[in-house]
Amino acid sequence: MSKKVLAFIDAKDGKFKNPALEVLTEANKLASLLNTESIALVIGNNSEESSKSFGNYGIKNVHYIDLTKLNSISGKSNFSYSHSAFSKVISEFAKANDCNIILLSANSLGKDLAPRVAVNLSASYCPDCTAIKIDGDKLVATRPLFAGKSIADLLLKNESKVITLRPNVFKVEKLTDEEATVISVDPVSLGITESDFSVIVNDVVISSGKLDVAEADRIVSGGRGLRSQENFNLIEELAEVLGAATGASRAVVDAGWRPHSEQVGQTGKTVSPSLYIACGISGAIQHLAGMSSSKCIVAINKDKDAPIFQIADYGIVGDVFDVLPALTKEIKSVVSS
Repeated sequence: MSKKVLAFIDAKDGKFKNPALEVLTEANKLASLLNTESIALVIGNNSEESSKSFGNYGIKNVHYIDLTKLNSISGKSNFSYSHSAFSKVISEFAKANDCNIILLSANSLGKDLAPRVAVNLSASYCPDCTAIKIDGDKLVATRPLFAGKSIADLLLKNESKVITLRPNVFKVEKLTDEEATVISVDPVSLGITESDFSVIVNDVVISSGKLDVAEADRIVSGGRGLRSQENFNLIEELAEVLGAATGASRAVVDAGWRPHSEQVGQTGKTVSPSLYIACGISGAIQHLAGMSSSKCIVAINKDKDAPIFQIADYGIVGDVFDVLPALTKEIKSVVSS
C-alpha cells in the first residue's frame, strides 16, 4: 500500500514545538504498521543540528533544506515563508523520494500548505485529523465534522494521501536516544526556481512572553461574562498561577477586548489541551468546535443551563467575579505549599 511516510516539520530558529513531535511519532507508527520507512523533511533556519533529535522518535533520516538557500533562489531578501515555494518543495520531494503519505501538523502553516500539496500530487486530503488507522490495506482517517457535532471516518482512496494532525491530540512517544542522520537537500535539485516564489512572507512576529493557545497544555479562556476588557485580569491571574495560556471567545475578540491570536473556536484556533477552563463562556457551537477535544474541561458560568456544561467534565454554577478570585487563591496556596 505505502511506499514511504513523509513527516513535514516546520521550524523557527532551530526549535520544534510539541505538534512537530506528534507528527514524527505518528509517521513512525504508520510506517511500522505498513512495514515501510518514515522520513522527515525540514525547512528551517539554524535547525540542522537540532533535527538530529528526530531519531528519538523513530525517524532515521531527516532531509533538511536551509531557508537561506531558498532565499538565494527567490531573489528576495530574508523572507520567512512562501506557500507557493514551500508547497512545491514538499510535493517534489515526495515524488522524488517515493513518499505517498504526507503528514503535517494542522497548525496555521500546515493548514495553508497541506491542501496545496494535495492538489499538486492529486492526493486524497484529510484536514484536522484526530486519529489514523489501517483497515486491511486501506488507510482510514478520523476527523470532526459540523463544528464537532459528528465524527467521520474517511477512507482515503488515492495512492497519495495528505493528512494534517490536530495539535495536542496525538501522543508523543520517545523511543530511543539515537540521533537521526541529517541529509542536506539542495532545493535546485527539486526544480525550485525564482518563479515559484509568487507570494512571500517577510517575517512572522510572535508576542514575546506569552504562551500560544494552539500549543499550550493548559488554557484559561474568558467570554462575555467578564463584562469588560479590564476584568480579564482575573483570567490572566489564574492563567499565571497555572502556567497556562489565556484564551477568549469570538464575542470577546470581536468586541476588541482581546487579540485574535487568543481566539478559540471555529473561526479562531483549535485547541486540545490537558486542561481547559471556560470562564463566563456560554458555549456556542462555534466555540465548542475549537475546544471540545480538550482532555479535561472546567466550566464556570452563572447560567446552569449554559450549553458549555453539556461537555464539561466539571461545572461550577456561579458568578465568575466570585469564583475566579477564590479559585486563584486556592490554587496559589496549593502550588506554593
